[in-house]
Amino acid sequence: MLYYNRQAAVDYANFWWDKYNPRFPTFEVDCTNFISQCLYAGGAPMRGFSDRAQGWWMIGNPERWSYSWSVAHSLRWYLETSKKGLIATRVYSIDELEIGDVIFYDFAGDGRIDHSTIITRIDNGIPYVNAHTMNSKNRHYAYEDSSAYTPLIEYYFFHISDTFPL
Repeated sequence: MLYYNRQAAVDYANFWWDKYNPRFPTFEVDCTNFISQCLYAGGAPMRGFSDRAQGWWMIGNPERWSYSWSVAHSLRWYLETSKKGLIATRVYSIDELEIGDVIFYDFAGDGRIDHSTIITRIDNGIPYVNAHTMNSKNRHYAYEDSSAYTPLIEYYFFHISDTFPL
């Protein structure tokens, strides 16, 4: 059984929030690639190699990756359906979140996930997040100061499992 090291994921997020780890590719829209790296740094195991539509993985030389590694909507779907390796539970209250958990954003409220972040601290019950694309550190999770924010925004909260069944 593998275990999720939330602090290691947060430490990675705090170190790399404004730069890019040369061990991984960089994307123009890099938010989910960054979140995947944080989860991996926390001990989440990759699985499902070679089929881009399955699993959650990144391999190099030449670099290839699953859609769930780099696309916010795909990672949300993966976390909602995975039964092995990296698994998570969708929760509906910020009170159920911890550091190292993930928040997805549907800015238009149309059911399509646009952005992903990782919780790096919680102050007085309020999550603060790190992200790439518009690089952010310890930003209020609500993103009301974002140019992408709309009154239709929907948040998807995911509690990452503390254990990863193989």
